[in-house]
Amino acid sequence: MHTVVVMKHCVVITTLIAVTAAPVCAAKLSGPARVIDGNTIEIEQTKIRLSGIDAPETDQICLDVHGQKWACGIKARDELIKHSNGQLWDCHTTGVDQYGRSLGNCFIAGEDVSAWMVRSGWALSLGRYTHSYDIYEVVASNAYAGLWSGAFIAPWDWRHRNKATIIVGASSVPTNAQELLLGPDLLSDPPSPECLIKGTVDGKGKRVYHLPGQLSYGQINVTKKPDERWLCSEAEAEATGWRKAAR
Repeated sequence: MHTVVVMKHCVVITTLIAVTAAPVCAAKLSGPARVIDGNTIEIEQTKIRLSGIDAPETDQICLDVHGQKWACGIKARDELIKHSNGQLWDCHTTGVDQYGRSLGNCFIAGEDVSAWMVRSGWALSLGRYTHSYDIYEVVASNAYAGLWSGAFIAPWDWRHRNKATIIVGASSVPTNAQELLLGPDLLSDPPSPECLIKGTVDGKGKRVYHLPGQLSYGQINVTKKPDERWLCSEAEAEATGWRKAAR
């Protein structure tokens, strides 16, 4: 087995994106990682949410330098996969988020992965909670790297977007950016042929995902409600709090 887990000590914390405090044992994990999205990896059976940053969701759409739409969330995930390239990760976890993912600072060959994501323009610093990566965001913005090459919505705003959501960019934001990124038909089609899973919120507020072929799949229009979205894999769905529909 590649992974080594060393339990260090237990603490009670409130995580930066969790809604409750819970007793959590800090740990060190090492091994090859499967990248689930721009925020989440899995080492063996432990899902880890990278601390201090926020990357776009896999269904997030941005605008490029020419004002054209592109699947920036998938690109952020794929760039992290490319950067990982089968290398060993070393992660230090100190808590869990509301979806049960461990929160951790991770390194590849001694390099802080969160710092690399922000510096490369594929994630933003969570400056509301920590300023550890703010300087890397400035570097990315000045270099027009990644998301900063055009215009986009901050990931935390994307998840709760509405007509008043702010669109940002390193140089300029197209005059029709709101129409393009906040229009009702933006995600009428999946952002990629691989992202065919539909996530919806039921009457009890529970996140439920539906696979192609399930009875209720065709009845779901992911543009109807802000909480509905496309998902690219069952692993991604389950890592972010979605549970499979019964039928």
